[in-house]
Amino acid sequence: MVLSRTTARGRPTFAGGCHMSIDPEQPIPLYFQLKTLLLQAMIRGDYGPGDRLPTEHELCERYGLSRTPVGRALSELAEEGVILRHRRRGTFVNPHWAPRRGTELRIVVPAEGPWEGLIHKTAPDDLAISVVAVPRSDLYHTLTHAVAEGQAPDLAVLDSVWMPEFAASGFLHPLEDLDETWIRAEFETDFLPPLITANRYQGGTYAVSLSADVAGLWYRRNELQRLDLEPPETWADLSAVGHALLGDGITHPLALPGGSKGAETTTYCLLAFLASNGVEVLGPGAVTLGQPRTVQALTFLRQLVEEELLPAEAVGYEWNRPIRLLARGQAGISFGGSYEARALAEKMDVELGELADHVGFIPIPRGPEGGAPASLAGTMVCGIFRQAAHPLLAWRLLRHLTAPEPLAAIGTATGRIPPRRSAIELIDDDPLLDTAVGVLEKAVIRPRTPVYPRVTAQLQSMLEASLLGQLSPAQAASRAAELISAITGLPLSDTLVDASHSG
Repeated sequence: MVLSRTTARGRPTFAGGCHMSIDPEQPIPLYFQLKTLLLQAMIRGDYGPGDRLPTEHELCERYGLSRTPVGRALSELAEEGVILRHRRRGTFVNPHWAPRRGTELRIVVPAEGPWEGLIHKTAPDDLAISVVAVPRSDLYHTLTHAVAEGQAPDLAVLDSVWMPEFAASGFLHPLEDLDETWIRAEFETDFLPPLITANRYQGGTYAVSLSADVAGLWYRRNELQRLDLEPPETWADLSAVGHALLGDGITHPLALPGGSKGAETTTYCLLAFLASNGVEVLGPGAVTLGQPRTVQALTFLRQLVEEELLPAEAVGYEWNRPIRLLARGQAGISFGGSYEARALAEKMDVELGELADHVGFIPIPRGPEGGAPASLAGTMVCGIFRQAAHPLLAWRLLRHLTAPEPLAAIGTATGRIPPRRSAIELIDDDPLLDTAVGVLEKAVIRPRTPVYPRVTAQLQSMLEASLLGQLSPAQAASRAAELISAITGLPLSDTLVDASHSG
C-alpha cells in the first residue's frame, strides 16, 4: 500500500483513489477504527500474507493518532493471530491468517534457532509448505490461541516442557496412530533413551526430538590449569575450586541464574543440581521435593552466597548472564546448558570447532547423597496437531526432518546434540559434543506434568527465597512442595522435612 498524500486529519488517500478514514467524532474507539481499517486492507489484499505493515510511528502519522490507540490496535491483532510482531524487524501479516491453499502444510517454529532453514532445506520438493517463525517468547500463546480458534498448524517445533500439557489437552496427534512401525523400528531403537521418555505422555508418543542439550558446568580451562585445579567432581570440589578462583582475583568465581529473571534456565540448572543429590520433584504418585536432600542442596547453594563464591545478585540474572560473565573472564565456572556452545564461541571470538581449547563442560558434581554427577536433558521437539488438515503429509515431512542427515547438520551448525545415535555417528570428532552425549545418556528429564509452567514458577521462587535468605532452606523446600502438591493434585511424600521450627 502506497500513501500518496493526506487530505485531512485521519483521511489518508492511497494509490488507486481508495479513501480510508478515522473519525474522532464517532462513538467507536479510535483503536477499534484503526484495527478495522487494517483488517479491511488485508482482506482487500493491500497487505498480503507475509507483507510488512507500517511501523507504529508511521501509523500514528498517517492517521493523526497517538501511540496509545495504535499500540492497542496492533496488540489486539497480534493477540488474535492476524499479525506477527518481531522485535527490531517489524510487524507482518501472518501468512496462516489467509485461507489455506490446496494441500499446503502449515508449520510454526521458533524464530530463534535453525528451524525455519531446516524445514525449507529438508522438505521434499513436491510438498507445499508455509512456515511461520514466531519469537520464542510468543510461541506458546501463538500455538494455544491457534488451537482455540480451530486454526492449529499441521506441524510445530516446540519446547518439550509443553508437550505433556498439549498431549493431555488433546492438541497433539499420537504418532502411533500415524506410523506405529516407524515408532517401534526407528524411534525406540535409535533415539537416546531420555529423549524417548521426554516425547511420551501416558504411554503415547506425541512428538519427536530435533535436537537435545544437557545441563552442567562450563569452566575456563586456563584459569583452572593456572591454579593446577581439576574440574570438580563433588560439591566439596566445587566449593574448593570456587575459593581458589576467588583468591586469584576472579570477580565471580561461580555464576548461576538464581531466580525468576532467569526463567526456565533457572529451573533447568536447579533441577540438574537437585538430581546431583538424588532429588526428584515428582516421584511415583507424590511430590517428593520437600525432602532432606533438597534442603541439603539449597543449604549448599546458600553457603556459596555467604562465602562470596556466588553473588546474591544472581537472583536477578537474566538467563544468559552467567555465560556472558564466563566469556568475559569475570566468572571461572558457569552453570548452564550445552546448547550455549555457539553463543559462547561467538562471545569469546573463537570458532565453534576450537571452543574446546578454551572451555570445558562437565555434568553437575555429585552431592553427598548423589551416586554420581548428574544432568538434566532438554530437547526441542516436533509434533503434529490433531487439527492438522493434512496429518499424513505432516508425518511425511516429520520423517524427513528427523532423518539422521538433517539432524547431524543441526548438530554441526549449532553445537547441539543430535537426538539419535545414527546422526551422532555422522559428526566429526568433537570433544564437547562427545562429552555432552555421554552426559545425556544418563540425564534426567523435567517433571512430566500438564501443569509444568506453574511447577517451574514455584521452583524458581524456592531457589530465589533461599538464596536471598527470605526463607530458610527447609522453609523454602517445604513451601514449594506444598504449593506444587496443590497445583498438581498429588499428595506430599511422607519423607518431608519439618520446617516449622526453621529460622
